This record gives sequence, C-alpha cells and structure tokens, in this order.
Amino acid sequence: RLGPYEILSPLGAGGMGEVYRARDAKLNREVAIKVLPEAVAEDAERLARFQREAQVLAALNHPHIAAIYGLEKAGNVEALVLELVEGETLAEKIAAGPMPIDEALAVARQIADALEAAHEKGIVHRDLKPANVKVTPEGKVKVLDFGLAKALTGDRSSPDVTHSPTLTAAATQAGVVIGTAAYMSPEQARGKAVDKRADIWAFGAVLYEMLSGRKAFEGETVSDTLAAVLRADIDWAALPRETPSSVRRVLRRCLDRDPKTRFRDVADARIEMDAAAEVPAPAA
Repeated sequence: RLGPYEILSPLGAGGMGEVYRARDAKLNREVAIKVLPEAVAEDAERLARFQREAQVLAALNHPHIAAIYGLEKAGNVEALVLELVEGETLAEKIAAGPMPIDEALAVARQIADALEAAHEKGIVHRDLKPANVKVTPEGKVKVLDFGLAKALTGDRSSPDVTHSPTLTAAATQAGVVIGTAAYMSPEQARGKAVDKRADIWAFGAVLYEMLSGRKAFEGETVSDTLAAVLRADIDWAALPRETPSSVRRVLRRCLDRDPKTRFRDVADARIEMDAAAEVPAPAA
C-alpha cells in the first residue's frame, strides 16, 4: 500500500521512475502510481522543484493528456498519482510495422492538440516519443509524462551535451531509455535551452516513424544517434509513396534543424494535416 492506494501490479520502469497499477480506495478507481527515482526523492532541492512542477502540470486539463491527480509520500517513498490509461503505446503499434496514413494522421492530430494546449500554458513536454503516447482501444490518444523531464532534471542549458535534459549523469544512472536520444531536437542534443520548438521536432520524428515504421534518426550508441540528429540526411524515400505532399511539407518543417525556420507552433502542422484530410493529394 501507499497511503490510500493499494498497489496491484507493476506496469513498467525507466529513468523517470517505476510505474504501478493501483486502486484508489477512497474513490474506488484504478490509477497509475509513478515512484520517483531515488536520486530525486533523496535530494531536497530537486524534490521541491519536482513538487512545484507537479502543481503546474496538474493544471493541464485536456482530453489527450494523461492527468496528474496528486503527490503521495509514504516513509522514504515519493510517488506521483496519475491517470491510468489502458491500451497500447504508439511504440508497440509501430513495432508491428508502418501505420496506415489515415490512422497515423488521426493519431498525429490528437498529439498536436495535446502539445498545443500545453504550449499555451508555457509547458514543454521535452521527452515526446512513441513510448510516451498511449492509444486506447477506442482510438483515443493520451500523451503521457508531460513536463516530467524538466520536473526531474531541471531546465539546465549548457554547451556540455551531458547536461541535456534526458541525459544528465544522474538520469543516466537511473536508467533513462537510450532511445530517447532519437527524438531530441538538435538544440536539445547540444545541451542548449529548450522551448516548444523542441516538441515540434519530436512531433515530426514521431509522425515520420508512424508513417515509415522506422526511426528518423538511429545509431548503435547514444553518441551515434545524437550525431545522426545533428548531421544525418533524413531518408524521405522511406515514406509511403501515397503520403500527401502537405504531410511531407509538415515533416520537412518540423524536422528543420534550424529552430528559426522550423514550425513555430504545432497548430501550423495540424492545419496542414487537416488540409491533407480534406483534399486527397496525388502521390508525391
């Protein structure tokens, strides 16, 4: 047990902590409990920052964002109480192969809606990737772990790549999934300050992966993957031939290495994708 919550079963683990399915005895509902990594729970300053961030994230009330219900403490254990979202992650769906274009665009629109709502409140996800997107059996999308990268590691900006948000020394020791590097924007990979345009880059990388069935940037090691993010040519030929030209434009504008010429707002990408749905474009 953890306070009023009865732990039922483990759901997963990673650099952001261990996650369990639990029952809320007071409200008689199931929730997800995320136990914070020891590095955070034992550091008073980081824990205080995390608590402040959790309060900000709790204000994100959106149908495509998994909700934060509260913080719970029991002994030395600090945990986050989250909405339990049933269904497959986008990573699991993509593992079966490229998604049909209509389905991929429907998922992408819902992700864009979630990002737009968060960005309007000044909240940047910082770790958008297929594993952080759930698709319910009804086809509804829920984005998970909003803002937790900042909450757990701070908002450092440094020319040293080891200080980029998901690759801090402490986070690496906690076992952050290496694949995260594949979705980092070039400025994030360089350890520079991050704004909503980093999410727009990650959105493009996720959309590319849904359509092609493969990552836009890959490498054997973190260093190789980051090098691909910074310099490798994107294989546009991997996209299905029937990908609408407007969707190709969205991908090129999202995956523009220069943040000054990248889409500034994810709404721009959503509007272009809506146009693709209305006008069936000939194959590019």
